[in-house]
Amino acid sequence: MIQRVGEAIVLRVWPFQEADLLVSLFTREQGRVKGVARHALRSRRRFGGALEPMTYVRATYAERPKQELVRLDSFEILSSPLSRPVDYERTAALQFVAEVLEELPEGVVDDAVFRLALAVVEEMQVGRVWLPVTYFALWMNRLMGWMPELGHCVVCGLDLRGGTVWYSGTSDGVTCSDDRRNGSVGLSAASVGEAVRIFRGSVGELAKEEWPKGRGVDLRRFAVETLERHLERRLVSARALGRG
Repeated sequence: MIQRVGEAIVLRVWPFQEADLLVSLFTREQGRVKGVARHALRSRRRFGGALEPMTYVRATYAERPKQELVRLDSFEILSSPLSRPVDYERTAALQFVAEVLEELPEGVVDDAVFRLALAVVEEMQVGRVWLPVTYFALWMNRLMGWMPELGHCVVCGLDLRGGTVWYSGTSDGVTCSDDRRNGSVGLSAASVGEAVRIFRGSVGELAKEEWPKGRGVDLRRFAVETLERHLERRLVSARALGRG
């Protein structure tokens, strides 16, 4: 048996055999890990309020060779999303980050992804979730290698800087208007410019700006649809955010 202690983000919790819980974590050193928290419904000493999604914890757990589930021994809360006010939009935004991390391909271990998640959750406040959501979705595409180059048409090579680009939820790259595919959606020049700023700036600095829900709608849609295409599933939390 291998004993481990490390930083992790709680993603999801399910009931599992009487008083036990099945917990999905995204760890800094091993990526996604699933484990059983024995008697978690009875023991507040070992887990307390640390089982809420997107809680940042120091997790103590044990691995057995050839067993998929680890044994979760205890969590120490490092940061909790419940330490600040919560409303529908902030709850949906936190669930969005958790769902994307939960659906990443097996074996993804990336410290940059871990740091990104912590940074955007820190900026998700009541009434101010739309910049962190957009930032997270775009950067996840870049970190996973799924972000298309927005400056040139993938078909003819035309320089698209300063104009509208067109993308399809079923094809790679972006195109000019002449080469757009059936069902393509436009991404405005202003939103392409916002993407460039997001890739050059920190979420903390950009979050100082006013970013209402109506700002960058097409950019957020593009980022979410790109994630869904590569994850090969619809993101339920993204639909919930749209209803907020």
